[in-house]
Amino acid sequence: MLIDFFMALRKAKVPATLREFLDFLEALQHRLAFADMDEFYYLSRACLVKDEKHYDKFDRAFAAYFKGLEDLNELLEALIPDDWLRKEFERQLTEEEKAQIQSLGGLEELIEAFKKRLEEQKERHEGGNRWIGTGGTSPFGANGYNPEGIRIGQKNSRNKKAVKVWEQRAYKDLDDSITLGIRNIKVALRRLRKFARQGAQEELDMPDTIRSTANNAGYLDIKMVPERHNTVKVLLFLDVGGSMDPHIRVCEELFSAARSEFKHLEYFYFHNFIYERVWKNNIRRMSETTLTYDILHKYSSDYRVIFVGDASMAPYEITHPGGSIEHWNDEAGAVWMQRVMEKFDKVAWLNPLPQQYWGEGGSLGITKQLLSEKMFPMTIEGLEQGMKYLSK
Repeated sequence: MLIDFFMALRKAKVPATLREFLDFLEALQHRLAFADMDEFYYLSRACLVKDEKHYDKFDRAFAAYFKGLEDLNELLEALIPDDWLRKEFERQLTEEEKAQIQSLGGLEELIEAFKKRLEEQKERHEGGNRWIGTGGTSPFGANGYNPEGIRIGQKNSRNKKAVKVWEQRAYKDLDDSITLGIRNIKVALRRLRKFARQGAQEELDMPDTIRSTANNAGYLDIKMVPERHNTVKVLLFLDVGGSMDPHIRVCEELFSAARSEFKHLEYFYFHNFIYERVWKNNIRRMSETTLTYDILHKYSSDYRVIFVGDASMAPYEITHPGGSIEHWNDEAGAVWMQRVMEKFDKVAWLNPLPQQYWGEGGSLGITKQLLSEKMFPMTIEGLEQGMKYLSK
């Protein structure tokens, strides 16, 4: 049965490997999950899913495969020998409880009676000794007492005497094509990392300490190394105003995540397209600007350059001198973008506009062409693709 479950995950494009499946089986053998659907679900997800972006695919495959398997007894009967399962249940019960279960004809009769009772009942019930509800003495329910019972939808049993927990799971869909949030932005940005040890020696080097102590006849010889830092250097250019106003929140989240993930980060703002000047303070964008030439001369070619914008404007704003809608630009924006592409090794454009609206022509098509098609949507998948390109 579990082999079929593994194949169902692979069919749903969850990249689970055979090694991970064997680890999952070993975890089950060590009873890290036993007689609890929640534990089984979380254990299988922890073993078989390597990346959060696949949670949605896993949840859907899990729900589809176990659809109709409404109780753990069915699952356990399919996974474990019946005689072993009975011994395990009997080991958990007192002699008095065993006798009381047999008074109803055994565990099988108890489950069948519960199913029939569940079909008959149509409304909520509290108290009493027959219907499924809470606080009563019926064999079925929660927060009541009957040592022969089945507990339903209750996280903490008052009497610890229930034979079985019956709960329905709810699956929350996740999707790797959704617009980014600050947490998954950070996760995606971490793909653009290159660690090196620089600066003062502040971190214990455990392997070298052990080796040096052993070579020193057992006398402690502590070795320290500089802390590892992400040495990737990033230039971030953010489009502001106009058609970018609806995307302010996601751009703020990207900016916040980038500042926390990259030690070497420089940022500048532009409107619609890059020209001869950019700025850092939007309030003083007319009086305090930075020459684009200065940026090209100041920063080395190993900086990773990221433009963020929807690339939605009139095509002449890119292709013609004087195309800017805010000032007169002597040289076309395309000329400045070409200079950026020639100076820096890696340049990418992140677009918050959904990819299905990009099209092939207009200003967006021109921008893609100038960047050698290195434009990526601002989704989890798109940002990961962009970071993968920049990290090469």
